[in-house]
Amino acid sequence: MPYTGIIMSTRETPNIRRETFALGVSQISAGSRTNPGGYAEAEANPAESTSQFQLGDHRDLDEVVRDVASMGYVPSFCTGCYRLGRTGHDFMDLAKPGAIKLHCDPNALSTSPNTSKTTPARKPQVGEALVGSTLANMDARQKEISEALVGKVKGGKRDVFV
Repeated sequence: MPYTGIIMSTRETPNIRRETFALGVSQISAGSRTNPGGYAEAEANPAESTSQFQLGDHRDLDEVVRDVASMGYVPSFCTGCYRLGRTGHDFMDLAKPGAIKLHCDPNALSTSPNTSKTTPARKPQVGEALVGSTLANMDARQKEISEALVGKVKGGKRDVFV
């Protein structure tokens, strides 16, 4: 099933989640709360939780993003395909021949927290090195598109994608 996305939830431990990237996991959750209203306020007493299920990965989003980047993967928050209607059959028409990569790689770099002015002060060098090595390994056209998108984001523009 070469075109099937695999999503790994925070039910699994950080170690299991790391290992599954090599198996083709394409999406993960991070910083999840499973109790009703959990995102509205911090949980006062986790032992008295009304969670729907136990989390195996309690790390916050920033820590998960740094972990993913340290493994050499570009964290992406891209929603370009959904916004442009590249879903279902239209998405598959791009995915099967591998043409979706022309969109995914530049979009991933432009949505990565490592390219933003709001990059967390902790360990930004991991993200900067990853963005640099990813750009260095792109073909000329993809690199040009990516650098333009990253430049827009660094200039304060948000929600950019191809």
